Amino acid sequence: AARRGAVLRGGGRGAPAEPELLDHLRWSAVACGLPLQLRLGAGDPACLADFAAATEGHGCDLVLLHGYPYHRQAAALAGRHPHVYADLGTVPARTGARAAGVLAEILELAPFGKLLFSSGARGLPELHLVGARQFREALGRVLGDWVADGAWTRGDAARVAAMIGSGNARRVYGLG
Repeated sequence: AARRGAVLRGGGRGAPAEPELLDHLRWSAVACGLPLQLRLGAGDPACLADFAAATEGHGCDLVLLHGYPYHRQAAALAGRHPHVYADLGTVPARTGARAAGVLAEILELAPFGKLLFSSGARGLPELHLVGARQFREALGRVLGDWVADGAWTRGDAARVAAMIGSGNARRVYGLG
C-alpha cells in the first residue's frame, strides 16, 4: 500500500505498483467465471499473452478493451484463444478518417465472432451516440466495400454487422 501511495503521490497512474497484487486480483476475477475486462489503454496486449494462455479452459472470457494503437496484436490474441475477445470502441474516436482502414485490419486477424462494439466514449452521454455513429459508418464502409467488390453478399455483411454490433456482446455477457 505504501508503494501504491508513493506512485499516486508521484502522479503515476495505471496498474498497482505491486505485480503480485495485480496477479491476485486477476486470478480472483477469473475464479468468478464472469467476463473479465482488461483495459489496455495504449499498452501492448502482448504482455497478456501468457495470462491468456494460462486462463484458457477456466470458464472466464477475457475482453481486451481499447486496444488501439495495438489493434492488430489485440485482434491476433483474440484469434489465438477461444476465450479472448477484442473490444473495438476506441478505433473511430482515435483514428477519425482512418477508422475504416483500421477496422479492416482487425477484421483480417480476428474471427468476426470475437469482436465487440463499444462506443469508446467517456463523460457526456452524447459522446456515446457520436461514437456509435462513427463506428457504424466505418464498419459500413468496410463491409460495403466487400459487398461492392463481390467478396460478400449483403446478407453476409448484415450478419457480421449484427454480430459485432450487439450479438457477440450479448453472448459473452449472457444478455440473451
